[in-house]
Amino acid sequence: MLAVTWYGWYYFKDLEDNLTTTDVIPNSVTESPDGVARKPLDGAVDILLVGVDSRTDAQGNPLSDEVLALLNGGVADGTLNTDTMILVHVPQDGTRAVAVSFPRDSYVEIADGFGKHKLNSAMARQKNDTAQELREQGVTDEARIERESTLAGRKTLIKTIEGLTGGAVTIDRYAEVNLASFYEVTQAIGGVEVCVNKATSDSDSGADFAAGRQTIAGREALAFVRQRGGLPGGDLDRIVRQQVFIGALAKKVLSTGTLTDFDRLNQLVTAVKKSVVLSERWNITEFAEQMRGLVSGNIQFRTIPVGEPTDTWDAGNVLPVDPVQVRQFIKGLAADSSSSSSASPSSSAPVTTTTPTGPDASEITVQTYNAAGVSGLAGTVLDLLARKGFQRGEAHTGTYSDTTTVRYAEGERASAEAVVAALGGNAQAVEDDSVPEGQVHVHVGADYSPPDSSDPASADETRTAVAPTTGPTPPITADGVVCVN
Repeated sequence: MLAVTWYGWYYFKDLEDNLTTTDVIPNSVTESPDGVARKPLDGAVDILLVGVDSRTDAQGNPLSDEVLALLNGGVADGTLNTDTMILVHVPQDGTRAVAVSFPRDSYVEIADGFGKHKLNSAMARQKNDTAQELREQGVTDEARIERESTLAGRKTLIKTIEGLTGGAVTIDRYAEVNLASFYEVTQAIGGVEVCVNKATSDSDSGADFAAGRQTIAGREALAFVRQRGGLPGGDLDRIVRQQVFIGALAKKVLSTGTLTDFDRLNQLVTAVKKSVVLSERWNITEFAEQMRGLVSGNIQFRTIPVGEPTDTWDAGNVLPVDPVQVRQFIKGLAADSSSSSSASPSSSAPVTTTTPTGPDASEITVQTYNAAGVSGLAGTVLDLLARKGFQRGEAHTGTYSDTTTVRYAEGERASAEAVVAALGGNAQAVEDDSVPEGQVHVHVGADYSPPDSSDPASADETRTAVAPTTGPTPPITADGVVCVN
């Protein structure tokens, strides 16, 4: 134990001494651009994890043609976009984490007066403007222009995400990876296991995957998280892929085998030093100590609520975003209460304990609405109810809600109670004039939990999470292999 402790301390110390850092997080009130004090780092940590399509390494050096060909990186078009944006919230006790994805095509208000555009353009817009201003001021040092403009772009992205959450979180830490760094880290860790519903390929990303479970690293891993072409859900399916991959990566890093494999740990630290950019004043040793109670099963992945894709005259095809819904969603996830995983039945929605009377399940058509922001949740609940004999309707994207409600037409409460009972009593029945006769609409909220695992149907649902299937994606954590499109 003494040897392992010393070894771990030595390498974390070495990591801190050789990191590539960026000064994007204000350290005091005087550094804050609006003069408003940022919340102190009181133990809870909000990290913005960003993946960029940069064709340079962490130090700004261009990648060689050979490396770009290996990564299937294509030709740089001069635009730096952020293809992945994930807000990771770690409560004070460090025993759980929630990772919230922000789709790249979210149509939002960009900070610093840039107006409404796709979220993934926030960094690039400020970077390009700042670079032009520096050149107009007579600056000719291209390295300085690149460094200062990139820094400005990162700050605008951070402010945009914070603004979208309505002040629910203040970003404390920033981490950035690019094509090369993603490749290096996944190679160092030895690859992770993923599962694909059916064979898929895409020439743009270089993806070429057989159906079923497989271990991927390096170039294949990069293609897995970059693929959009050929996926039925486009970028939203790509987000699901990124979530399951990061979950699998976290599970492997947190495993005893990785943390006690000195050679692999050395490779991982070397890859991070070489290619990952972290915010300044991030004490990695202190952070690792705080995270010692975190296990893979306590990492959950969510996606902010978005509307159906729509075309705009200025930004092309986008995902509409309601800032009010996002703020409610984030505030619910950011709450540092420990009740979410240990709440007693008395603290949640009323539980139905009697067997409802009314029409047979086969006479009730169920429509489900994802009101929790958990990828694939509406489809998962619909599958569960269909297995219990209810007529299958469709799975939809709903408006965010803290609670799960089962909505029914006037005079059809018995139908709703049958559905509530099938869900294990973890829902509230609500009369709703907009629900057609013969139907029940289930709005699956953030408080939803599956029925007791002793239920045979629930056990079946658990088993399908690790086998290829053409159905929707189950809720994603870092505690198992989930098959995805």
